[in-house]
Amino acid sequence: MDQVECVVIGAGVVGLAVARALALGGHEVMVLEAASAIGTGTSSRNSEVIHAGIYYPKDSLKAKLCVQGKQLLYDYCAERGIGHRRCGKLLVATSPEQVAQLQGIKERAERNGVSDLQLLSAAQARAMESALVCDAAIFSPSTGIVDSHALMLALQGDIENAGGMVVLNSPLQRADCTPTGICLTAADGTQLLAKRVVNAAGLQAPALAARFTGLAPQHVPRGWFAKGNYFTLAGRAPFSHLIYPVPQVGGLGVHLTLDLGGQAKFGPDVQWVDSAEDLTVDAARGDAFYAEVRKYWPALEDGALIPGYAGIRPKIHGPGQADCDFLIQGEAVHGVPGLVNLFGIESPGLTSALAIGELVLSSRSGKCHPVPGSSPGLQHPGSSATHTLDCGSRPQ
Repeated sequence: MDQVECVVIGAGVVGLAVARALALGGHEVMVLEAASAIGTGTSSRNSEVIHAGIYYPKDSLKAKLCVQGKQLLYDYCAERGIGHRRCGKLLVATSPEQVAQLQGIKERAERNGVSDLQLLSAAQARAMESALVCDAAIFSPSTGIVDSHALMLALQGDIENAGGMVVLNSPLQRADCTPTGICLTAADGTQLLAKRVVNAAGLQAPALAARFTGLAPQHVPRGWFAKGNYFTLAGRAPFSHLIYPVPQVGGLGVHLTLDLGGQAKFGPDVQWVDSAEDLTVDAARGDAFYAEVRKYWPALEDGALIPGYAGIRPKIHGPGQADCDFLIQGEAVHGVPGLVNLFGIESPGLTSALAIGELVLSSRSGKCHPVPGSSPGLQHPGSSATHTLDCGSRPQ
């Protein structure tokens, strides 16, 4: 049986970032990807936004890794010539009730280390975007956009230049946790023994973890699929900044984002589905998009929204449940030497990817530590304790 030091399962942006960190840290690394290309899942079906770190609870992994990852990502893109733009975002209140929420949002962001937000009056916001209608706004100058595919190609190049490998068309059937390592069995029967395994399978991470013999079931959260539909704008948008409404339950609302070519898209909404393969955009859902977008852009014309694409958020909480933090779970929690599970790595996963890679690298043995008092988190069956997990932030 072939042996390798580290195996990362999943070649999305997070898996590639983790593998890059390990490879540059001097470790032997192999990335196993079930699909025929890198980044074909959530990594290629999102808004491609570099988030500032505004919304997340203080001391949560989402807050810490987003703020850290944002700077790492901007620096990496500049160094490698990866397409990106620090275009800025307007977070808009479209009712008096939402105006009152803006100060709280700004204060939360400041607790997360985001100190550059600016409160704007309606007139100040309109001076920045003449087509915008709102009662007030927050301007986030450090929000931006990135070419996610170019980013993933650069990460793959770094892995391979450091001696690592990315192996495509390699779906895993099972894994057996043994005293000598983790034995991975591919769908074709090929076996590989690894000292360290990082489960970065995204949407399939919980289902994959359930096939690890030796990993207790109570440490595997249920996976939920929250579909986000996007509609593209026919013609050019009159905006140069991203436009976001005040956040809603389950997502950030129907926002306007731009790609590097200036094309505008709206979304995502929140549609709970049973399958990660449910990627068809129902044109009828556009009716609700018009109503939401016209709250901040009343001039949106009928028929201007065209069904675009859909992505699936890898949730570890279901409809009506409180949002969960990233769950980065290692030996100190589940007791399996060498195994790190990455669960619920939804937005801001793209922004946080390089920081997640550094976190997994710094854990050395893959051991993770509970962060007391953090929330929201994963509530394990049979337990009333809710917590997030921090991997490698304390000396081992």
